Amino acid sequence: MRKARMKKYKKLLLAAKENLEAEVQQLQRDNLNRSQRESSGDLSGYSYHMADVGTDTFGREVELTIASAGSETMKDIDEALGQIEDGTYGKCDVCGGQVSEKRLEAVPYAHLCISCKSEQERNS
Repeated sequence: MRKARMKKYKKLLLAAKENLEAEVQQLQRDNLNRSQRESSGDLSGYSYHMADVGTDTFGREVELTIASAGSETMKDIDEALGQIEDGTYGKCDVCGGQVSEKRLEAVPYAHLCISCKSEQERNS
């Protein structure tokens, strides 16, 4: 892959990393670093209805799942940036073929070509 294209993908990866970091920080600031009482907005000393507690708990679990997925994506982005540095960026981890530019533009941290990704999804 030519240097101009590598520079373009590096820029995409760095922007994606910055956006993801901001999202995770906001999620932590807004929800994960607050107690369940603070998150629900009920700062009184009264007990909750069980359905309200369940809804709040579910919401926090969703937020933790999103933060976890963001963490995994961050790892993928860092790996892709490392591959740019060592010259292996854009190669499929399974078959060794070239990942299409369309795919890299859509998901710059993709490490599988479309056919290998499709096969992986079929087997999951």
